[in-house]
Amino acid sequence: MIQAIDVGLQYGGRTLFEHADVTFTRGNCYGLIGANGAGKSTFLKILSGDLEPDKGEIFVTPRERISVLAQDHFAFDEFDVIRAVLMGNRELVRIMDEKENLYAKEDFTEEDGLRISELEESFAELDGWSAESNAEILLNGLGITNEYHASLMADLPNDVKVKVLLAQALFGSPDILLMDEPTNHLDVDAIHWLEEFLQDLESTVIVVSHDRHFLNHVCTHTVDIDFGKITMFMGNYDFWYSYTQIAQRQLREQNKKSEQKIKELQEFIQRFSANASKSRQATSRKKLLDNLSVEELPVSTRRFPFISFTPDRSIGNELLTVTNLSKTVGGRKVLDAVSFTLLPREKVAFIGTDAVAKTTLFRILAGELEPDEGTVKWGVTTSRAYFPSDNAAFFDGVEDSLIDWVRRYSNLIFETDVRGWLGRLLFAGEESTKQAKVLSGGERVRCMLCKMMLSGANVLLLDEPTNHLDLESIASLNEGLIKFPEAVLFTSHDHQFTQTVAGRLIDVTPGQFYDRKMTYDEYLEETHGKSLA
Repeated sequence: MIQAIDVGLQYGGRTLFEHADVTFTRGNCYGLIGANGAGKSTFLKILSGDLEPDKGEIFVTPRERISVLAQDHFAFDEFDVIRAVLMGNRELVRIMDEKENLYAKEDFTEEDGLRISELEESFAELDGWSAESNAEILLNGLGITNEYHASLMADLPNDVKVKVLLAQALFGSPDILLMDEPTNHLDVDAIHWLEEFLQDLESTVIVVSHDRHFLNHVCTHTVDIDFGKITMFMGNYDFWYSYTQIAQRQLREQNKKSEQKIKELQEFIQRFSANASKSRQATSRKKLLDNLSVEELPVSTRRFPFISFTPDRSIGNELLTVTNLSKTVGGRKVLDAVSFTLLPREKVAFIGTDAVAKTTLFRILAGELEPDEGTVKWGVTTSRAYFPSDNAAFFDGVEDSLIDWVRRYSNLIFETDVRGWLGRLLFAGEESTKQAKVLSGGERVRCMLCKMMLSGANVLLLDEPTNHLDLESIASLNEGLIKFPEAVLFTSHDHQFTQTVAGRLIDVTPGQFYDRKMTYDEYLEETHGKSLA
């Protein structure tokens, strides 16, 4: 068990939460949700002991081991993969190292022998003899094959390194598991494996995630950071959402009835208070009026951006024809004779485990790269807006204010018009004067979406647009793409996003080409032999 007792924290002069009393118990998985900046990751750091709260305390059941998903992808670069995973249990690694040092001594003493005996007993209690095989099982479950197990962490591709760090956090069945965005950069197989692993885990699990499908599948409870409070609900994300929508609607309706009743009582009192025959009734109504109140709706930290794409014109009869497209990147052929034809107004998700292949295709379609072989033919009536997976070139070192940044990528002239558009994307007031170079990841994504909205394009190319966005922004983008009347080509690791937007799926991975008109859930059922919905 881990418990927050009257915990409070201020950050930058703003109260993130106060008087937080929350208890997390064994065998449950808690989804920690809230708007960007609400304090989710900060609260995880308080629970892990990496950050001290301004007030209150954290209680952990004695002898329970806490494991935290590492966020520093370079912290273990000097170690091989197996060693990095084993370091998820620091005590086990400490015992292993001390044993190795003692056995290596030339002048081995009787005292050393007694110490070895103690260490061997502790080693066995921690299942040390099975540690390496257990680490390999975790790695293979996440799709990291044996060829990587002896590699240095520094030599791994980033997507593989992320999986190793996840295996590290899961290693040794920790009593308390804290994870911040564990599904980032994971493919569908790894996410499904993680869902099943967490469902079987008897530990206390607390997870921050922007993946609605993942939260629905693993969470027994939802912990909401909002209104300066931390509130726990039984049930998954969908249950929390439905419950809070109903509660807010009921409160608004009750307030509306109270306001109407107050108005009626005030009118009666004003009309008849001076009337002798009605004075008793007027006095009675004054007492009723004193007991009526309108509850003030608390101000939520959640903000939904307005995301809507309006094309300047419709696509004609032709959208896109790709013929025998091939491309080699870093000595590896990531696209091999790829051919497909898209029809006007299709919404297509490009899937598969090879992120480089998908990004390379999108860069070619957007005109940023030339293929080694093959052709790309866009319809003459198409106009395209591109959202790259890496948007650093648009922001790094850019001194422009957001107002000037938007002007650079649009035809807007008047500042009031620019501010209006920025306001839709949650950059209100002084936020619109911030320099582009200082924006956070989520803010950069919202700027790129603003740029696309202003383009008037009838073809949207989006490479991982949900990365860095909070749940509210993902929901707004999701709805915006569903309503968009023309063509959408996109990649995303967000299950619900892909399921609700795409009507056709294409995998361009060499040797695994796949092209079907179906939903994402239908694809998973067909390719995995069972439903993952």
